[in-house]
Amino acid sequence: MPCTEKRARLLLARGRARVHKVMPFTIRVVDRLAEDNEFQALRVKLDPGSKTTGMALVRETAENGVAVINLFELMHRGKQISEALTARRGHRSLRRSRLRYRPARRLNRGNKKSGWLAPSLQHRVDTTLAWVNRIQRYAPVSAISTELVRFDMQALENPEIEGAQYQQGTLAGYEVREYLLEKWHRTCAYCGAKNVPLQIEHIHPKSKSGSDRISNLTLACQCCNAKKAALPVEVFLAKQPERLKRIQAQAKRPLKDAAAVNATRWALINALKTTGLVVETASGGRTKFNRIELGIPKTHALDAACVGPMNSMTGWRKPTLCIKAMGRGSYQRTRLDKFGCVRGYLTRSKNIQGFQTGDRVKAIVTKGKKAGCHIGRVAVRASGSFNIQTSNGLVQGVSHRYCTVVQRGDGYGYQLVAKTEATGTQPKQGDALHPALYLPGLKAGISRAN
Repeated sequence: MPCTEKRARLLLARGRARVHKVMPFTIRVVDRLAEDNEFQALRVKLDPGSKTTGMALVRETAENGVAVINLFELMHRGKQISEALTARRGHRSLRRSRLRYRPARRLNRGNKKSGWLAPSLQHRVDTTLAWVNRIQRYAPVSAISTELVRFDMQALENPEIEGAQYQQGTLAGYEVREYLLEKWHRTCAYCGAKNVPLQIEHIHPKSKSGSDRISNLTLACQCCNAKKAALPVEVFLAKQPERLKRIQAQAKRPLKDAAAVNATRWALINALKTTGLVVETASGGRTKFNRIELGIPKTHALDAACVGPMNSMTGWRKPTLCIKAMGRGSYQRTRLDKFGCVRGYLTRSKNIQGFQTGDRVKAIVTKGKKAGCHIGRVAVRASGSFNIQTSNGLVQGVSHRYCTVVQRGDGYGYQLVAKTEATGTQPKQGDALHPALYLPGLKAGISRAN
């Protein structure tokens, strides 16, 4: 069973427990057997999102209330996966067409299976399921609650839509160019030029995952279109904040995040059912109602704690463990230029002096400008001079001789964030500031989890 930071400190000081994992901080007792303990049923609650998924481990109390044990925020890397695949596709096409012509391959790709998701979407399902399984190993979880949200994409663009308008679409009665000419008043969005030939331009560049939706299209003269090229609009208009604000206000917000949640919602439900636990679904409206009624600040983790029916919540004033999916590196051992040609080679071994990128290390530097104790995620170099990402910033050029491994990399970066401080609330007396997971061993000295 999870315990408070005070009890964890006492168990460790008296030799009754050992540290099983540093992040998330987990201990296991060594002076009793698992069958000698009594466990209380816990529930994992999820608030799925496109970029961040909130997770909460709670214990159900009397009169349909919950007590929050741990809070997590899992940050996905779907955007990085999508951009990497786009770059790889461009480089492959360039090599096949310019370096030595070969016809495009179309007939050997195979048919996609039913339920297939793009890698960037499948990543969201896989990482969420992986952390549910990990929490299930660390705590006696008996049930799962998750939001089953379906976004109305057209209502997000036009809140007043109704009836037959759902079947007409945005461009009912218009051609794309004529629609844009009326929307942008037949002027260049970037310089305001009138009575000149105008070109259709992507606000967020298509080369950087910009879509062809009407909300991402504008009009620009030939000169502005050539100057902007593939620059993001924030960079191109960095010196014209008022014009940038006007363009962003006139263009509608992108719906990529809502589309990602819609595409993965049933895949996530089916994946959670494979755990063998009872899976409960709830609406996003009920989550918002619970949060407002109980006066709880809005964060991803606290939204997850508010999922499902409840009358009260205690112990929610806790820091949140932010878990960022970092990946485990790349198989690519070369650096490419913008034309897709090799410009440099990477070391063939990812292990440098016993360290790998992603390991959590402790470096005690005794002299020099970087003297002090640095703890964080390491990025290795073949020269043996490493970079360490600490909670206070990046420390560069630390020799491997000063480093000691605290925990091997598992593909995630961790940071403990006190979310309640940002809302102006202070933890009450008795609320745990650093909750620990308490794992009884099967036998003294043997861990339950791998």
